[in-house]
Amino acid sequence: MVTAGSMTANVASYGLQLVASWWLGPAGYGEFASLLAAQLVLAVPALALQTVVAREQVHGAPVPALRRLTYRTAAIVGVLALVAVPAAAWALDTGVVATAAALLSAPVLVLLGGEQGLLQGQARFAGLSVVLAGAGVAKVVPAVVLLALTSSAGPALLASTLGTALLVVLTRVFAHTEHAGSTAGHVVGATAVLRASQVQLALIAMSSVDLLIARIVLPVDDAGLYALGAVATKAAFWLPQAVGVVLYPRMADPAQSGRAVRSALTVLCGIGALVVAGAAIAAPLLPLVVGDAYRPVQSLLWAFALQGACLAVVQGALLSAIAGGRTRLAAVAWAALAVEVAVMFAVAGTVGQLIAIAAVAAALTAVAASVLALRAAR
Repeated sequence: MVTAGSMTANVASYGLQLVASWWLGPAGYGEFASLLAAQLVLAVPALALQTVVAREQVHGAPVPALRRLTYRTAAIVGVLALVAVPAAAWALDTGVVATAAALLSAPVLVLLGGEQGLLQGQARFAGLSVVLAGAGVAKVVPAVVLLALTSSAGPALLASTLGTALLVVLTRVFAHTEHAGSTAGHVVGATAVLRASQVQLALIAMSSVDLLIARIVLPVDDAGLYALGAVATKAAFWLPQAVGVVLYPRMADPAQSGRAVRSALTVLCGIGALVVAGAAIAAPLLPLVVGDAYRPVQSLLWAFALQGACLAVVQGALLSAIAGGRTRLAAVAWAALAVEVAVMFAVAGTVGQLIAIAAVAAALTAVAASVLALRAAR
């Protein structure tokens, strides 16, 4: 069920990417994709909050305490988003209005993350699958409509934010999670979200930094080509999302943690191998799907998929770290990220060089994080 929900969201998201690539062209699509990447980085607290809420639900925390934590986190993220708009617009060379529309979705995503965490921690996977699918539809459909009407990134991103806000309201009304959890006096502090955020931030930074650097080190059209190739990275990264979602409550249970971590990493490696092979086989179809303008990236599609598959394994390892309160494991990802960024700025001058660096960094990080996660779970 969770796979069906996450797949629906992913298909919708990739559909938005394809539509944007058709209607905006390489230059316009490069701006659109970089704003989505910046949006994802600022929404890291939403992902962290979901994992913390789910873990604390497993440990018996009352729902009112978790909701208060959600509202505090959303307020903090909203302030950070407002402050970040001018700097992000300058760094990415994007319009201020479009940048604001992208970043102000972050607090809305935090609210949604809190609701998803409640469902995940209670193992209510049927409801969670509906919310996951609804998140994709609510984000994409309004954006596609505004793209058709305006051919502009700003209105489309704003419509996406409003659609997600509507889903938060509907989930809050119909999820019926009010009375779950019963541990008296259970206190959940914002520091738990902060620790989980630095883990999620390391992961999201590794999955997004190449897109941001592409805007800096590559010509405008090449940055657009890289952004289109990165759709394969995102597909390989998010495709096995259900593995971590379903096994996470077991990772948070000390009695089942070791077995759950081994299962997650094994399945993620298997799915990743299939995705990379599929990308290599399907690469000749790329120009037929997105147009001849993107043909130069065709031969590199497997490398983008490899990067995403390796990052999915890193995600599984880091989720186990959050579940067990071993967030120091994120140091591996932070160290890899620092080296990756330095090498990209020093060496990368073409699309091929940039994705080669990103894929190698992701693969090495996956190996190191997996070994450490298995040892810690044992």
